Amino acid sequence: MADATYVFDFDSTLVDFETLELLAELALEESPDAPSTRVEIERLTDLAMSGEFPFAEALKRRLALLPLTRSHIQALAAEAVLRVTESVIRNMGFFHERGGQIVIVSGGFREVIAGVAENLGVPPDRVIANDLIYDAGGRVTGVADSPLLAPFGKAEALKALALPGPVVMIGDGWTDAEVKQAGAADRFYAFTEIVRRERAVAAADAEVRSIDELLHLEGLSGRWSYPRSRMRMLLLEAVHPAAVERLEAAGYQVETVKGALGEDALIDRIRGVHVLGVRSKTQVSARVLDAADKLMAVAAFCIGTNQIDLDAAAGRGVAVFNAPYSNTRSVVELAVGLTIALLRDVADKSTAMHRGEWNKSATGSRELRGKTLGIVGYGAIGSQLSVLAEALGMRVIFHDLTERLALGNAKRMHSLEALLAESDAVSLHVDGRTENTALIGAAELSRMKPGALLLNLSRGHVVDVGALAQALGSGRIGGAAIDVFPDEPATNADPFDSPLRGLKNVILTPHIGGSTEEAQEAIAEFAAERLLAYLNRGDTTFCVNLPNVQLAEVSGAHRILHIHRNQPGVLAELNRALAAAGLNILGQHLKTDERTGYVITDVDRDYDPAALKALKSVAGTLRFRMLQ
Repeated sequence: MADATYVFDFDSTLVDFETLELLAELALEESPDAPSTRVEIERLTDLAMSGEFPFAEALKRRLALLPLTRSHIQALAAEAVLRVTESVIRNMGFFHERGGQIVIVSGGFREVIAGVAENLGVPPDRVIANDLIYDAGGRVTGVADSPLLAPFGKAEALKALALPGPVVMIGDGWTDAEVKQAGAADRFYAFTEIVRRERAVAAADAEVRSIDELLHLEGLSGRWSYPRSRMRMLLLEAVHPAAVERLEAAGYQVETVKGALGEDALIDRIRGVHVLGVRSKTQVSARVLDAADKLMAVAAFCIGTNQIDLDAAAGRGVAVFNAPYSNTRSVVELAVGLTIALLRDVADKSTAMHRGEWNKSATGSRELRGKTLGIVGYGAIGSQLSVLAEALGMRVIFHDLTERLALGNAKRMHSLEALLAESDAVSLHVDGRTENTALIGAAELSRMKPGALLLNLSRGHVVDVGALAQALGSGRIGGAAIDVFPDEPATNADPFDSPLRGLKNVILTPHIGGSTEEAQEAIAEFAAERLLAYLNRGDTTFCVNLPNVQLAEVSGAHRILHIHRNQPGVLAELNRALAAAGLNILGQHLKTDERTGYVITDVDRDYDPAALKALKSVAGTLRFRMLQ
């Protein structure tokens, strides 16, 4: 409603605090009675905001409890400009563009509000607040007479302004709800981004959990974008809290589950979910995707994506992202450490020590330096392992089906067989595609140098563990370090079994190659940023199943995102629909792969939303959405 007047409360609406509660922290910093006084102030605040106690009396009692001075007020005023709510920050454009249509009304203090109002572009004469009274020593002695202190004070103050309608009141407390009840507002939205007060929510025309939701309901900036705070994200398998913090800070609703979910359980949970986050255990099958009525994106908070049906996701216009580089260093460091441990027979010697056996001997214990390391798979992990191994004095050879740039003195081997024959240690770093099943089997193990070592930190199905157990038992293979297995327990409470258990000079680790605190935090941050880039601006950089398009933020336009089957005529039909709707195209980009097309169109904001219906019905459409 472009001609409406928007009236905002201040505390817990435009800022994330209650003024008197923060003033209590400042004024009572050295008081022995500070804890009990703060509790009383919070109690009075809640009573006033819920309408259970007269506001003026609550204000008077709270001020009487505090030895406030001008310096306390000035300190809070300086802090207030840094404490505006997250959704206000995201929507500064709305405030700056419509400052003349905005009023701030608050039972708080003008001196605290003034700086925030100025930053939002709200003129001083459109701020209604209380003025403090000071004595000659700068101590607060009370507040000046104001209509705000009377019953229905906010409503009466607003009526005196004779604001052009409709008037929309946005706030978190009962005094805000009273504005509509007294006839001074046409609509009241209970704002609950910071605090939720049931009585205010019950009296509201609607609850809004962010400024985004307000603008969406009012048909303003972002009117065609679904509000972030109403979008549901489900993150499974104990994704690092850094991801949750980043996504919630951006205004999204995030639900977390500690463990993995089976297919049926995930189908039950996926309905209504817009974004799904998984790690390696949860299988996102075609059945799951069929049940996902709102799903827009899936984030794999790991390197691999073989647990996700990428073709099925692409066929439904669901973008899939992973974190291909974030745990690289952790895997590489473990590979180096395991190689040293195997060469020195550390695991068996440690086990013997725990049994009370002392066996100090150099027999069979070798240095890393001078040995040949064969790396199978020279991607992000393999190539970085190459650099570290060479720095430690190893000779490095590698094999990869894709043409890769050799780093340092590493030498490319044109066949796996040639690499196996030359390597003192072989480290596997291939992806999880089915073609890599049993890449290392009995035949490959027989081609390795007698006594050579094998490390698998890639995927469990890459090694035939039965054949490896036989090769280890016969002494053909001198040792192995295995971090991934064909069958892994679903949870830490489930038992683990493998033919490799109990064998000499074999180190078994529970899929922890990338499980360091640093890696998990980096994965969380990277995957969360990729999700936000896609949701907020349509950017598909690093998407593994849709065409990759790097996009800037939407500015001064609405962005139409159209994902479709890669078939002839889609772009032409889409543009005909845009022209018929009278939309002025400011910019357009098309990217395709063998199965999918992705069209991004920026258009002028002035158009009839009904015109968008034709765009959704273009032949081959898989997914259509709008961004502000």
